[in-house]
Amino acid sequence: MKKGRFALIIVAVAVILILASVAGGVFYTVKPNQYAVVRQFGKIVDIKDEPGLKIKVPLIQNVSYISKEIIFYDIPESDVITKDKKSMVVDSFVLWRITDPGAVIRTLNATRGRAEERIEAAVYNAIKNIISSMNQAEVIEARGETLTQKITAEAGSDIAQYGIEILTAQIKTFSLPADNQNAVYERMISERQNIAAGYIANGNADAQKIKNETDKQVELQLAEAQKDAAILVAEGEQEYMRILKDAYNSEEKAAFYEYIRGLDALKESLSGSGKRTIILDKDDELVKILTGSSLSE
Repeated sequence: MKKGRFALIIVAVAVILILASVAGGVFYTVKPNQYAVVRQFGKIVDIKDEPGLKIKVPLIQNVSYISKEIIFYDIPESDVITKDKKSMVVDSFVLWRITDPGAVIRTLNATRGRAEERIEAAVYNAIKNIISSMNQAEVIEARGETLTQKITAEAGSDIAQYGIEILTAQIKTFSLPADNQNAVYERMISERQNIAAGYIANGNADAQKIKNETDKQVELQLAEAQKDAAILVAEGEQEYMRILKDAYNSEEKAAFYEYIRGLDALKESLSGSGKRTIILDKDDELVKILTGSSLSE
């Protein structure tokens, strides 16, 4: 009797273990940062990307997991050649993630190492193609955002076939080989100096043009002003003569005018320091004025 109970207990324990094993093989959990790949006899039959508790066929199906997180990959430095045949050393990095686990499994066997090898090749090719279309000075002066967008787009297009998305492929630093750094900087300085000299020359030419135009305008205005002044002087003299003519329109007034002018001339002749001697002809108007004969005539 005891042996029968003991056998029943053993059978019950075995059943419980079998049921537990089967239950463990039925359920599996998908985390928020995972893809769950369900295989049946080695063939992919389902891919779960929603988190939660899932069910599979025990003993027949098995589950593997692939990360869906964003991964940082620091790409080793590499040499590139610019359009003007100058060598540059590029240091870059990539942020990437898996978007199609099925494609990653089929093409890269879902290994991170093989995925990053493909990513490194795609980014290097994109950098090489873009930099080779630019002169070295253009590369040095280029905005980082523009280069990043171009490299990311080209590398992303190349790597998409593997079920991988490149979020950003960014150049950290550009450096020059030690043997030509000084030559590059000196050439860039020389080019900037030439550009500056061109601006200065153009500015001086424009300034001289403006000065010449201004001088021309000034000369024209002065000539016009002198012309107007000459006209005013002529009109003034004309008016002056008209006034004199009206003022001395009789013989008496004319004789008085001649008398006053003669006195003014004599006064002007005798002005100044020291003694003055004037020798005049007896018929000179001044003699007539001094002797009074001019008034008596």
